Amino acid sequence: MAKSKIYHLGVCKTCQKILNQLDTDNCVLQDIKHESISPQQLDEIAKLAGSYEALFSRKAIKYRLMNLKDRKLTEKDYRKLMLEEYTFLKRPIIVSGKEIFIGSTKAEFEKAKRKLS
Repeated sequence: MAKSKIYHLGVCKTCQKILNQLDTDNCVLQDIKHESISPQQLDEIAKLAGSYEALFSRKAIKYRLMNLKDRKLTEKDYRKLMLEEYTFLKRPIIVSGKEIFIGSTKAEFEKAKRKLS
């Protein structure tokens, strides 16, 4: 069985809490601060997610600092921003086979937990 992949931020308390509650024995963990997500990885997970926007975090401090809420962002913009700045990537992102779980909502966490157990 292919290993699941988890893109996370090691210094993020929410990511740490989620990872501590998941069975990650059969997972490859990638801390996006220390090992940047590659364009190919981002393209692959965006395809699973249905769009780059689905992976984009509007909670990032830089989202406000750069006044991005006042701009009409395109898929190309979302991709560029996430590749330039890891904080724009929602996290954690868990890829297991053809399934993807994005972010830290309770619903996503529960689905990912069932999948990984």
